[in-house]
Amino acid sequence: MVKKPTTAEELARANEKSKKRKESRDKMLADKTVEKGLLIVHTGKGKGKSTAAFGLVARAIGNDMKIGVVQYVKGKWETGERLVLDHFPDQVTIRTMGEGFTWETQDKARDIAAAEAAWAVSKEMIADPSYDLVVLDELNIVLRYDYLDIEDVLETFRNKRDMLHVVVTGRNAKPELIEIADLVTEMTQVKHPFREQNVRAQKGIEF
Repeated sequence: MVKKPTTAEELARANEKSKKRKESRDKMLADKTVEKGLLIVHTGKGKGKSTAAFGLVARAIGNDMKIGVVQYVKGKWETGERLVLDHFPDQVTIRTMGEGFTWETQDKARDIAAAEAAWAVSKEMIADPSYDLVVLDELNIVLRYDYLDIEDVLETFRNKRDMLHVVVTGRNAKPELIEIADLVTEMTQVKHPFREQNVRAQKGIEF
């Protein structure tokens, strides 16, 4: 247990440490002058990749930004986030273009066609100057299976507008994508009720 400062001398030392931390933080922030649109990747085996992306969507809505969302896989699910975003039609365009997971369709040609159609819409959104944020949900999955030309994807990201933010989600992000990204977060699974306790996907948590 950490002992709380109680005497006047201890409180004074604690205040001095806080002052130095603030000075250090202020100095660090003063050096950060660049503004740019970020390429953000949420990957890893843990839960929360899409959840984090839609958290950014909510934040962008609150900042009066325009958002485009393309869902590459979750086409068959009626998700809670979709129902919420439908309440902001002037700010959010969401295109659910997946046809389910590859093990559900069991039709590679169909999966490739769906991925290509979704990527065409994604490129249109990225090129549209009215969007401030574009979320490509589960793009990493179709890239993992080589359903899209990775070089075309990378080139599109490299040439995006300076102030456009792009978020890519899905496990097993390609090393080439990680290399050019500005921010990469890997979700690490420690425990999951689906595997540990045979708990089904829960409404409001998983979808």
